[in-house]
This record gives sequence, structure tokens and C-alpha cells, in this order.
Amino acid sequence: LSTVYGIVKQSGGEIEVTSKLAVGTTFSVYLPRYEQPPEPAECEDEGVKLADLAAGAPTRTLLVVEDERGVRDLATAVLKAAGHTVLAAGHGREALEVCATHEGPIDLLLTDVVMPGMSGIELSERLVALRPATKVLYMSGFTDDVTLKHGVETASTAFLQKPFTTAGLARKVREVLDGAR
Repeated sequence: LSTVYGIVKQSGGEIEVTSKLAVGTTFSVYLPRYEQPPEPAECEDEGVKLADLAAGAPTRTLLVVEDERGVRDLATAVLKAAGHTVLAAGHGREALEVCATHEGPIDLLLTDVVMPGMSGIELSERLVALRPATKVLYMSGFTDDVTLKHGVETASTAFLQKPFTTAGLARKVREVLDGAR
């Protein structure tokens, strides 16, 4: 929700929330109307193919932990297309269960920072204690202040800001696996 709010506010829009007990919640998003279509934005990842990012890279096993199903499914599909074996979980406890039942190595944990039940920080500490060779890449849609509050120092930790591009995700995962941040 914080990412949506930021995008709507940057676009000059508003969000209205209405909630009724035992009925549900409605989010109404109001965006300004433009008469002319905007100029297409330049994209640094334009033309980058996931197969190109996978070329020459060894196949690795990644564990993607994200409580938002759409983001988890997207990350899983992108990383599989980039040539990796991907295990996925919707929360920390499920990730630890996957870790316990997976017999091979887990080369990288890609985890959201803020999740219900168990934070990405706590999950990474527990998983790395079980599998010390596992590298960790954190992701979040929250601001630096929020991620710092949850224990992620973005300058010294492998970190990916949401929203990200598909090529940006694949590139950052490869950087972390290859030892760069």
C-alpha cells in the first residue's frame, strides 16, 4: 500500500478509503486526467533479455520469500527465466519448512523485509544459521527509514528497492551470487 500511495501522490492523485464492519474495505484511486499522452520514459533495461543475463551463469537454487502473491509469482517467473531453480514461500515459517525439506543447497535467499509473523531479517538469521553458505538479498517497497528501522542497512546490505524491473531483479540476483553488491 505504501508503494501505491507514493505513486498516486507523485502523480498528483488522491486515495479515498471507506471501510464497513463485516462488509469490507474499498480503496478509490483518483488520478488527474491528461489530454495529451505523456512522452514515453527512457528505460535502462529496454532491450535486455533475461536469457542474456542467464548466459554463462551457473544454475543456482534460490528461495524467494514474499507475502504478496503477485510479487512472489513475478519474481519466481523472472528468476526461472533467468536460468535458476526457484523455491518459493509466502512467509517465514513456510520458508523454513521449505529449507528443511530441500536436500540440495540454497544459494540465495531473496526475502521481503517486512512480512507478517516473521521479518525478513529474522528469517535470514535463522536460515543462514542452518545454511551458512546461503547469500541474502533483501527487497522492500518501503522507504529507507522503514527498512533501517527493521534492521536493514541498505548501504552495507544487498538490497533491492521495489518496484523493480524484471531485468533489474535478475541483474541484482546475479551480482549478489557473483559476490558484488
